[in-house]
Amino acid sequence: MNALDRRSALRLLAGTGLALTAAACAGPGGGPGAPRATAGAASGPATAGPVKGTVSFAHWRAEDKAVLARLTAAFSRLHPGTDVRQDVTPSADYQSTALRRIRGARSGDLFTAFRGAQFQQLVKAGVYAPLTGTPVLRRYQDALTAPGAQGGVQYGLPYQLVFNTPLANTDALDRAGHTAAPRDWDGFLQLLDDLKAKGYTPLAWPGGDAANAGQLLNTMVMNNLPEPDAFAGIETGRHRVTDDWFLTTLRQYAQLRPYLQPRAAASDADATLRLFAQGRAGLLATGSFQTAAARALGARFPVDLVAPITTAAGRARYEGVFNATFILGVNSASSVQPAAYALLEFLSEPRNAAAYADGTGQHVTVAGVEYTNPDLKALAPWLTRRTLLAPRFQFLDLDIRSAVENATVAVVRGTDPHQAAEEAQRVIDQKRA
Repeated sequence: MNALDRRSALRLLAGTGLALTAAACAGPGGGPGAPRATAGAASGPATAGPVKGTVSFAHWRAEDKAVLARLTAAFSRLHPGTDVRQDVTPSADYQSTALRRIRGARSGDLFTAFRGAQFQQLVKAGVYAPLTGTPVLRRYQDALTAPGAQGGVQYGLPYQLVFNTPLANTDALDRAGHTAAPRDWDGFLQLLDDLKAKGYTPLAWPGGDAANAGQLLNTMVMNNLPEPDAFAGIETGRHRVTDDWFLTTLRQYAQLRPYLQPRAAASDADATLRLFAQGRAGLLATGSFQTAAARALGARFPVDLVAPITTAAGRARYEGVFNATFILGVNSASSVQPAAYALLEFLSEPRNAAAYADGTGQHVTVAGVEYTNPDLKALAPWLTRRTLLAPRFQFLDLDIRSAVENATVAVVRGTDPHQAAEEAQRVIDQKRA
């Protein structure tokens, strides 16, 4: 399916009253997925008993704190005798410290996890009270719950549906003469050329922020992958970063050098976000999850998503990348499990999930949600486009993932792609030895 003209898409959205959900066949979760968790495969959380006590809710999205505070206050009114305390840690710290803090329920009666390595780590540690067979599963779109399952058991429920695809200032694109997304690599480079000619930084990239530098890799590699799980193959040794498909990706990173902001390889996420929010960058190389933050910094322009199509026209399998993350789980060691599970159910009700989505600018995986947030409506066509589940989260070994992502940073700094690949492969081989 070719990318829709933005103006046509927005006219179509304006003329419909249908709920904007990800249930359509061609978008996130539309392809083959993991089998559903088997009922009875493991005992679930304690759902019986008094819903009372203080629930610690551990997560990493400080920007969501106010919206979640309103929701949890409503939860406490519904369940007198309960209270919810948000335990918020920056995302980079949450990656490294969550297990230590959640183990034994010192924090996080209800907690979140990143898809991939962290989720696997928490499952292995036994901190999840399995949700298989609990009524809350019926609230979610089946095709989007697989990142929270393992071995036929549903341990957690991905709450957010985000697009790890560059965010676009469509006013800037219009001024550069582009009203439709590029269909091939030459077209993408032409878009960047035209943005540069109009005085914009074409592509703002936080190369110095490890948590966000790799987001661009998702779309840079999506159509170069020899198979959808090729990043997992790098970890097992089935593929190497010196293979032609990954070298092609590194060469394309080298072609992006003239279009990035100065010192891009050392830029942090806050600096690139400000550059974009101030209207000085055409594209922000992170994703839809930064839309609300851009608005908070004063961005007033309309937005869309524009992915680099790294192949020739007509050969691309995917138009963008999505992720089902912010995996909600109940702590197996919690002393207030009934209240923690009740909070999970409360957040999973379509009305409350819609309030979270509209307030934070995040699409959700809960079924039957209707959005009123203008940005969520503007990006809603992506819910039915050909998108790939974000491949960078296939890595379960974060050292190997860092080696792969660091190769792209090295190339942007000026390292020859072959040299960067060989250096990364040496690190991977040592890790696997």
